[in-house]
Amino acid sequence: MALTLGMVTCDTPDPRGLATWWAAQTGGDVVDPFDGAFVMVVGGPVRLAFQIDQAPTPGKNRLHLDLVAADLDGEVDRLVAAGAGLVERRGDDSFRWVTLTDPAGNEFCVAGADETDEA
Repeated sequence: MALTLGMVTCDTPDPRGLATWWAAQTGGDVVDPFDGAFVMVVGGPVRLAFQIDQAPTPGKNRLHLDLVAADLDGEVDRLVAAGAGLVERRGDDSFRWVTLTDPAGNEFCVAGADETDEA
C-alpha cells in the first residue's frame, strides 16, 4: 500500500478569504462545500484546503509550501503586490529562494524553476 497526497490543509480564522487569495495566486478554483468552515482550492498545483480555526498555532509553521516559478524575481514581485509579505531573500549564486507570508501570516517559499532543476 502507498500513500498519495490528497491536499495540504491550513487552519485559519478566515477560510474563504485565504482560499480566495491562494486561488488567485495558483490559478485554482474555490470550492466551498461546508458554508465557509472548510474551503478548498482545486485545479492548481496541489489541492489546498483551509479550515476554520479561531486560534491558529502561534509561531513559525512546522509545514509550509515550497513553490516554483519560471521567473523567481517577477513572481515574488507579483505575490508581494497581491498581498504577500516578504520575509527574506535567501540562498546564494548556486540556489536562491524567497520566503514569504500569505495574508494570514503563513510562511511559504518560492524558488526559480531553473534553480530547482539543478538542486
